[in-house]
Amino acid sequence: MTAPLDTVFSALADPTRRAILAMLLEDDMAVTDVAEPFSTSLAAISKHLMVLAHAGLITQEKRGRVKWCKLEPDAMRDASIWMQAFGQYEAVHLDAFERFLAVELDGEGAGLPRPPNTPDQSTN
Repeated sequence: MTAPLDTVFSALADPTRRAILAMLLEDDMAVTDVAEPFSTSLAAISKHLMVLAHAGLITQEKRGRVKWCKLEPDAMRDASIWMQAFGQYEAVHLDAFERFLAVELDGEGAGLPRPPNTPDQSTN
């Protein structure tokens, strides 16, 4: 079962957790190795790992006395699909949108200032 989008996005919202995920792209890592590059305590990193595990983004497994973390890339599939839906639209060009609004609303006396470098429609 996949985690709800809110849980995944909440987990991804923290830069430390995103950095941890980037590290786990390379290979499985022991918790102590995950914590090494950060200036926070091992307990703080363990809390970040719990959030990631709760979101299903990683799994943790005890091997002997060492706890290992493994990235679960399929856990981001729903979030990725949701975000890709927004990629089907072209980026809005605000200057062109302003010109469109000025032309459309000009006849209605909307009182909006005309964007700079926009020809006056009344002289055409």
